[in-house]
Amino acid sequence: MGGLFGKPKQSRVTEQDKAVLQLKQQRDKIQQYQKKIETNLDKERQLAKRLIKDGRKDRALLLLKKKRFQEQLLQRTDGQLENLEKMVSELEFSQIQAKVVEGLKTGNESLKKMHEILSIEDVENIMEETQQGIETQREIDELLSGGLTDQDEDAVLEEYEMMFGETEDIKLPDAPSNDLPELEPEREKTKTERTRVAAT
Repeated sequence: MGGLFGKPKQSRVTEQDKAVLQLKQQRDKIQQYQKKIETNLDKERQLAKRLIKDGRKDRALLLLKKKRFQEQLLQRTDGQLENLEKMVSELEFSQIQAKVVEGLKTGNESLKKMHEILSIEDVENIMEETQQGIETQREIDELLSGGLTDQDEDAVLEEYEMMFGETEDIKLPDAPSNDLPELEPEREKTKTERTRVAAT
């Protein structure tokens, strides 16, 4: 039955992710607290003005002291907020660094495997075979295009000299010495016939 639904996926949430989330939640709480203090400060400022106007000096001074204390709290929360933001940034950056390191590790392992598959000797052998293949193909191309190497030229000359030597030994029959019969009357006859046909 378990195979039907497959294996449960492992959670990819790391301890750093949890820490970043908690820090962001703390940051949000401090920001909410700051807004609450700022709202109270505005109210107390207005109330203090009213008390001064009404001549209630003691009450106004007490309210201004409370306001001053809250302003100091607000400044402290600014410092805390800044520290939280810095920690969040550092944690997020460390996560990026960890991923980069993991990527480098994976890349190095892949390179090692490739080096195991192809050693320097293998590469040298492949390059040598490739060079030989290129040279062989060049020779084939030269033969097909009619170009001959120096060795081929030497072989052709050697074969020619051998054949020339064989032909010197062969005796050719003498050319006939008697004169050929004259063909002039035949030529005149043909010329007359051509003239007659043209006239008709």
